[in-house]
Amino acid sequence: MSPEQLQELFAQWQGGTVDWQQVEQRLRSAYSLTIAGSGVLVDMDRVRRCGFPEVVFGEGKSADAIISVFRAQVAAGQNSFATRMSKELSEQVCQAFPAARANPIARTVTLTTSTAQKRGRVVVVTAGTSDRPVAEEALETVLWMGCDAELLMDIGVAGPQRLLANRDRLQNSDVVVVVAGMEGALPSVVAGWVSVPVIAVPTSVGYGANLGGFSALLSMLNSCAANVAVVNIDAGFKGGYLAAMIARQSQTEKKNHD
Repeated sequence: MSPEQLQELFAQWQGGTVDWQQVEQRLRSAYSLTIAGSGVLVDMDRVRRCGFPEVVFGEGKSADAIISVFRAQVAAGQNSFATRMSKELSEQVCQAFPAARANPIARTVTLTTSTAQKRGRVVVVTAGTSDRPVAEEALETVLWMGCDAELLMDIGVAGPQRLLANRDRLQNSDVVVVVAGMEGALPSVVAGWVSVPVIAVPTSVGYGANLGGFSALLSMLNSCAANVAVVNIDAGFKGGYLAAMIARQSQTEKKNHD
């Protein structure tokens, strides 16, 4: 709720056109909304505070709960996004919202009710094809947040010529997201070729000593490249979200500078 809307609401209360109970209800709905029958509390004020609506983590939630969140966001003119969605959940949500788009590889569902001018460019890179689900989650997140995005597949350190062949595309981005398992070396290598932030996303892909992604995580945390930041194991959403925020802010600063 903007300051102007707040002033108008209290002016209506002082004028007697609304009572205090109505004021309280409107204040509550401006900052959060309880969905009747689902037990879900939606943060409707997150767009104002953080720039983007609340994102639904699908695991452990019922289809009814997710649909309730989407309905509340649609009613408020907000775009909806859900991650870690099973095939069954995705089908039910898309049935309720025919305009929604599911990505079965990324396990995401996107529902866009309003479009804004795209700002910023993010390139998502995978070390191997096995890292694709996490990379696709990052890609879908970046696209939902209004950035241009590109996915470069299978350019890991085992074939360094593949990375060099894509060097220009990496250098022309605002942020690079690097998704890798195994020994997790790729983010450091990429970072040595670009002058932009690199968001490293370790995956649980690898043999026994990979330890479910911990080896890759520790390698990335110990990177000697100064422009590498690391998120959690298999956290494609987190990597994409941070990348999009940085890319959009970078473009805003460039525009203001110009």
